[in-house]
Amino acid sequence: MDLYQLEAFVAVAQERSFSRAALRLHRTQSAVSQTIGKLEDTLGEKVFERSSRDGTLTAAGAVLLQYAEELLNLRERARDAISELRSLHEGKLTVAANEFTSLCLLPVLHVYHRLHPSIKIQVQRALAGDIARQVLTHQVEFGVLSFKPEDEQLSTTTIYRDELVFVVYPGHSLASVEKVSIHDLGAESFVAHNVTSPLRNKVIDAFKRTRTTLHMDVELPTLSSIKDFVRMGNGVALVPRMSVEGELQRGELVAITVNELRLERTLRLVTRKGATLSHAGAAFMNVCRSMAADPRNRALFEPEGENAAVARRKAGA
Repeated sequence: MDLYQLEAFVAVAQERSFSRAALRLHRTQSAVSQTIGKLEDTLGEKVFERSSRDGTLTAAGAVLLQYAEELLNLRERARDAISELRSLHEGKLTVAANEFTSLCLLPVLHVYHRLHPSIKIQVQRALAGDIARQVLTHQVEFGVLSFKPEDEQLSTTTIYRDELVFVVYPGHSLASVEKVSIHDLGAESFVAHNVTSPLRNKVIDAFKRTRTTLHMDVELPTLSSIKDFVRMGNGVALVPRMSVEGELQRGELVAITVNELRLERTLRLVTRKGATLSHAGAAFMNVCRSMAADPRNRALFEPEGENAAVARRKAGA
């Protein structure tokens, strides 16, 4: 089994077609089929259902796909690393984040880009539930999450703490009130994000626990659309404070304290445990660390778990 065979296998699995995989690889369909045949001979297992024409994986193929993608991603990381050795002023920073966690990266990336303008920055938008896998399979070097991943192969460092804030438009009946109870919100129409998250579940649980009706009448795909919809006079919302700081300062939205909904979001930078960072990645960590040391910034740099022990040893050295 070699990388050439795995490359053909992944192409067929992703394209769900031998013919489309052949086009992607710039090879003939016959050549791709022969390569898959040799791979199956090596494994002693079929990786595709031959009765299906759409590249359906067998059980063995499904297992192999995860490892094959990881190996091919490692090959790309190795190429990038060798390229960086030729010039310390070149490289690529790869980070996976969702819409909200991308916001906390902007100040760090602003400083990073000024210090290292020749390093390519690539922030890939991803669902929070998929970010850990992307880090583990070497698709990206870093991930940013608002919860601590369970996988012991990952290391985490807290880089920011934010809070959930209840916002209304200036003309809303609650706009002049500084503080309310969750019971006062039973008749409100909430504009919510349509992606499930741990924090969303905590909000739902808080309403259930207090036996307050939660009306989520509108669900939208982005924080930007949620803010704009509420600002236009449609309902109310619970959003990260970081995402509405501009609107609050300009008076376009009003924040109101809800006693039972004081929920904090801790943002974590996620890496593979024990991984040797690329030149670009090490420089990124240095920027995160230096920004946290400046009291004018809201940034943090607090390693967790084994990372914390390593950081304490270094500090005492």
